Amino acid sequence: MAVHNAADEYRMAKFYFDSKAYTDAARMLEGVLAEEPANLSVRLLLARSYYHSAQLGKAEAELIRILDADPAEDYARMMLGRTLERQGRTEEARPHLRLAAAMAGESV
Repeated sequence: MAVHNAADEYRMAKFYFDSKAYTDAARMLEGVLAEEPANLSVRLLLARSYYHSAQLGKAEAELIRILDADPAEDYARMMLGRTLERQGRTEEARPHLRLAAAMAGESV
């Protein structure tokens, strides 16, 4: 069965993500995002797919776009910190992780 619209593509991408086929999920989500560039939930799942498939530069870029649109998105902030850490950029990661923890009400 062919995938016909963005909603179907998103569901298929979510299935791939949940199945840990992160590269396939990212490929599907790139198409969805082309149709719905302002959809932050699609962008966040794309960033997570990039992160889990070790496409860290792409994950970082998507997370920055999310935070530019919604600076209060604490999960994206935490993911950006983790992405920077995974790239060995601990000093850059620290303020993002602290802010994410504070936003989530955790002790810093």
